Amino acid sequence: MRWVALMPLRGGSKSIPGKNLRPLAGRPLFAWSLEQALVSDCFDAVYVATDAPAIADAVTRAFGSEVTVLDRSPETATDSASSESVLLEFQQRVPFDVVGLIQATSPLTRADDFRQAKARFLAENLDSLLTAVEFKRFLWRPDATAINYDPGARPRRQDFDGCLMENGAFYLTRSEILRRFGNRLGGHIGIHTMNANTALEIDDPSDWDMAEQLLLGQPRTVKTVARALITDVDGTLTDGGMYYDARGEAMKKFHTRDAHGLQRLREQGLKVAVISGETSASVAARVAKLQLTDYYPGVTDKLKLLHDLAQKWKLELDEIAYIGDDLSDLACILNVGHAFCPRDAAPEIRARAHHVCAYPGGAGAVREACDLLLKQSGNNR
Repeated sequence: MRWVALMPLRGGSKSIPGKNLRPLAGRPLFAWSLEQALVSDCFDAVYVATDAPAIADAVTRAFGSEVTVLDRSPETATDSASSESVLLEFQQRVPFDVVGLIQATSPLTRADDFRQAKARFLAENLDSLLTAVEFKRFLWRPDATAINYDPGARPRRQDFDGCLMENGAFYLTRSEILRRFGNRLGGHIGIHTMNANTALEIDDPSDWDMAEQLLLGQPRTVKTVARALITDVDGTLTDGGMYYDARGEAMKKFHTRDAHGLQRLREQGLKVAVISGETSASVAARVAKLQLTDYYPGVTDKLKLLHDLAQKWKLELDEIAYIGDDLSDLACILNVGHAFCPRDAAPEIRARAHHVCAYPGGAGAVREACDLLLKQSGNNR
């Protein structure tokens, strides 16, 4: 069986203008659930259908050849067009046995949801599947009649079965069901139940902040391609120690393998920047020897500099990697697409980084991050 995934993305949006490209927790909205579909390894191919060149470019920049971008016809990109119209158009162009329709407006979807849903689909020999969350609320009609319980025998909430509420995260549909009924759901239908917080869909501006807080609080598996690395100095490029000579001038210890890793990144076309909250002659000398032009000492607001560098390099935050070790790095760690930290970083940093290096600061942590980025981009030679 050939399993494919499709995410339809429109350029126009009335409720939240430009929402598919708008940064959510440091990444474009579309990137969250699309990345999890890739990480899940459930699909033989992943597609995006869009009518907007800017979205097509952003998807390609974020995921490279792992996602195929298709043009979406104007008829399927109107405010009133259904998802089925996109699916049927897609079916005429791409052969598949099962298609997964993925909604960008459900950014809390996890890779395990795709895996568990696929396992259920196969085990129960389903024709189609929807996702839902448990809903234990008492519902009423406007005419004051109860919908899902008997008011005369009101159950305790813990004894109430409630119901399942469709959350719209994704759908799985066999090709013949879509062709026969013109609908994503039909035949033998199954349900994959997801975490309660996935009931949140990005439909209006009030949903945005809540989704952002939830995303920042959950672990993430990285799938996007990094095009730049920003590294902190003290405790990252160095071991954090301060060595003073007789004149009171500070010296710092660097590791030659870290330097070689940064050089390899530059040779492969990645941007490299060094930032520090301190101003040090030792660091300036080291950076000069490495011929790094993007060196920023005495930085009090690292997040602002991160945004400035993204603009200068014409990159999304999702395309930038950052490695740091202490609380002054936390804002950057939370906002980039690839967050690293040394083994001996502060606990708050270790808890939020995407990858905790096996090596401590000043002893190969930066080299480890460089090697991982090169491996991810296919340039680990």
